[in-house]
Amino acid sequence: MMILMDDTATGGRSAGSFQGKPRPGDRVFAGTALGAGILILVILAAVTAFLLIQGVPGMLADPADAPTTLGQSASFWHYVGPLAFGTVWASLLALLFAVPLSIGIALFISHYAPRKLAALLGYVIDLLAAVPSVVYGLWGITVFAPAVVPIYTWLNAHLGWIPLFAGTVSVTGRTILTAAMVLAVMVLPIITAICREVFLQTPRLHEEAALALGATRWEMIRMAVLPFARPGIISGAMLGLGRALGETMAVAMVLSASGIVTFQLLTAANPSTIPANIALKFGEAGYGLNVNVLIGTGLVLFVVTFAVNALARWIVNRRKDFSGAN
Repeated sequence: MMILMDDTATGGRSAGSFQGKPRPGDRVFAGTALGAGILILVILAAVTAFLLIQGVPGMLADPADAPTTLGQSASFWHYVGPLAFGTVWASLLALLFAVPLSIGIALFISHYAPRKLAALLGYVIDLLAAVPSVVYGLWGITVFAPAVVPIYTWLNAHLGWIPLFAGTVSVTGRTILTAAMVLAVMVLPIITAICREVFLQTPRLHEEAALALGATRWEMIRMAVLPFARPGIISGAMLGLGRALGETMAVAMVLSASGIVTFQLLTAANPSTIPANIALKFGEAGYGLNVNVLIGTGLVLFVVTFAVNALARWIVNRRKDFSGAN
């Protein structure tokens, strides 16, 4: 015999509305998660306030009052313009090298390599992310830069009619292109690790359906894996771009900077970057407005990085509904 009970028989409450008393562990976890989220916002607000308080006086400073940093610049914006250009230019070049290579490595690990080899390569990629930036800088200046000089000479001799490869080739190899390739090696583990995990999350049914329709492995990847992973690839690329934008020591050690705006990749005259400029000039800045000017350049970098991440988030949210995951 079945006994039916409506809501009136249970005091107007359905069975799904009963909730047990939260356990202490649940309350601790919820409080910890909430506290961590609030802490992130507090730290971000504190950093923003520091940059504004210390950086705005430097942005409004007269060059005569901050000769160590501003030098012959007409204004702060005249000073920071080439630095911002060099920062973005070097980072974009690094992504140009790193993203295709990262996608290829991640696809090999996730869909082509044998299981044992894939596990080994995954460990190696993760370990590369732990290498200090100063080690990359030392490798770049002592090994990589001299090794690429013959390649630069060949590019200049055969492709010098292209503005990017024009000019007099640097005899040391310490150019913006070298710095960008070192940055590409540094951001490679981050982008590869994210792409690998996203590729592994592709629904198995999507892959099997493509193969059942007669697609080759590459066609399956192109039709099922890459559309599903597009938001993750964009997110990984933007995380790598954020790392490249903020990199200091490797660029400062490898790049022979002249503080100019140029698109030539092989010459000794190269634009500097904001982080490298801060690292190189902070010691001699001393105190006062000279330090405020450098903090002001850091504020510009903070805004650029925030804008890049906001743009990446917008792109991911705009494309996730069409990623093939639904």
